[in-house]
Amino acid sequence: MLDLFTIFTKGGIVLWCFRGTNQLFAPPVNALIRSVILQERSGVYDHDGLSLQYKLDNEFELVFVVAFQKILQLSYIDKFLSDVHLEFRDKYKNDLRAENRNYTNFEFQADFSRILAAAEKWGKKQATLPKQMRSYEDSHKSKKTVASMIERRGGEEKPATKKSVKIVEAKREEQENIAPMANGSGGNEDLIMENRKKMMEKLSGKKGGGGKVDKQKSPKSPPQKSGKQMRVWELDGKSKDLPNLDRCKDRPEDIKSDFSSTDKMIGSMKGGIQDLEVESDNDYSEEEEDDDDDEATVTPAAKKSGGMFSLFKGLVGSKNLSREDMQPALDKLKDHLISKNVATDISHKLCESVAVKLEGKVLGTFDTIAATVKNTLTEALVQILSPKRRVDILRDCMEAKKNKRPYVMSFCGVNGVGKSTNLAKICFWLIENNFNVLIAACDTFRAGAVEQLRTHMRHLNALHPPEKHGGRSMVQLYEKGYGKDAAGIAMEAIRHANDTGVDIVLIDTAGRMQDNEPLMRALAKLIKVNEPDLVLFVGEALVGNEAVDQLVKFNQALADYSSNENPHIIDGIVLTKFDTIDDKVGAAISMTYITGQPIVFVGTGQTYTDLKKLNAKAVVHALMK
Repeated sequence: MLDLFTIFTKGGIVLWCFRGTNQLFAPPVNALIRSVILQERSGVYDHDGLSLQYKLDNEFELVFVVAFQKILQLSYIDKFLSDVHLEFRDKYKNDLRAENRNYTNFEFQADFSRILAAAEKWGKKQATLPKQMRSYEDSHKSKKTVASMIERRGGEEKPATKKSVKIVEAKREEQENIAPMANGSGGNEDLIMENRKKMMEKLSGKKGGGGKVDKQKSPKSPPQKSGKQMRVWELDGKSKDLPNLDRCKDRPEDIKSDFSSTDKMIGSMKGGIQDLEVESDNDYSEEEEDDDDDEATVTPAAKKSGGMFSLFKGLVGSKNLSREDMQPALDKLKDHLISKNVATDISHKLCESVAVKLEGKVLGTFDTIAATVKNTLTEALVQILSPKRRVDILRDCMEAKKNKRPYVMSFCGVNGVGKSTNLAKICFWLIENNFNVLIAACDTFRAGAVEQLRTHMRHLNALHPPEKHGGRSMVQLYEKGYGKDAAGIAMEAIRHANDTGVDIVLIDTAGRMQDNEPLMRALAKLIKVNEPDLVLFVGEALVGNEAVDQLVKFNQALADYSSNENPHIIDGIVLTKFDTIDDKVGAAISMTYITGQPIVFVGTGQTYTDLKKLNAKAVVHALMK
């Protein structure tokens, strides 16, 4: 039932291979390496009808890959990978060691067939067994006692305090006094109340009536803060501050635009976009946190033996990392990522990929588990946010201009994320670099959408008046009103731009929820008919788990509702409202992890110059604080 099982080194040397069919497996394995292993992802990877799964051996730097048909549901794959991994490394561990590596003789076919037969038998047995609920006696809760509550998690007993002793003794006395009553041997309600009163006195540390409150020692009540002062109105209904409240008295009546070409508040955006700087609220440094982790890891061992040599013994690593060793640090980091707005399932997958990468690795001298896990996760996050391909819109626009055709960009996303506003920011950046732009008003559903784009066009032309560009308007608007077919308007706008020599066409689409099938079909039709050069998904930085659902369903809709063999899906992401989240920047990780597409623009602030380029290291630094 397996199509392929191969074992190769991280350097690319194939040690052993099993082929169930004569199919060429080089493309799917290369895609797995490029898209999953190098990106430090985990789980099952699908490619051309095949499902591929892998397991790493970090001690001997080996990769185990299994491939099978996607339609098959094989429940034993995880167990089978682990069994083959353990059998292979135990059998050839002497040949795999660095000092005497020998990659020539690996006779593993008989062992592989035996392990496969055992795994298939185990899978069939598991499928026939009915699922039973775990009984209360088998759970951890049934094994909890009063004594376990005064123990540390690591197993070391906590020194008994007077309060803990009183609690245990009071519980024991209550059980001894109530037991005869339950057996019917005697006792009444007065005795029960007396026993409970004694127990409460022991718990509170009081005797008799010694519970009086000392009035002299009572804390002083904090001074009350003065609230907002009410405005004082005169008898005629007017206030003394009324002239100061009028914000429009000096405003001229006839205004063409709120901006002018001499406005000093806008600034310039010629050339590339500046990197985004992310500030964190936490004022401690990473070195201080690592020092705390080192101290927390070493101090118990040092205190237990009480010598200087025990300090170095706790610092120097001498064993391979196991999942049990890393689990506390992984759980802490997973909770930290979720608190920074990373989607829950993405946080789990990230920590799982870190565990796969580090399992079996030998710690270096003076390295701690917490610091190693954190550094590995940091590197993985930077790699996820780094673009996997070249993103140079200005260069692509110049190339399209040389070919005498307009460069087309389409914007899509859910309602209210800021598509039109960030389209105007991108338009300002493009005209600052001497490109003329045509905005296609394809949002024919929302009331005021065309008027909003017309206002942006008027402001942008005021900042770049035609007299400074040879009498030509740098921004034009192509609109046909409301209730029309968006795909047809976009086609007419692209044709108009081609006839008039416009450099760039920006298509503004209506906001739609990812579950609205008719609107998603309309979006797929617009992209299929017009074939834009760049499809940008506009998403909010405020969302966490919702970002995953939005991106997955938008991508899936563009693929399902297109009749092309290779449908055009999302090419990049515009992340808006990034200035409203402080250091909770996890939505950037969630969006990039799902599609693998880069974040092309980051929207901040309210002016046209508030458009930035994502700085992967700065975002990850704020995320890990």
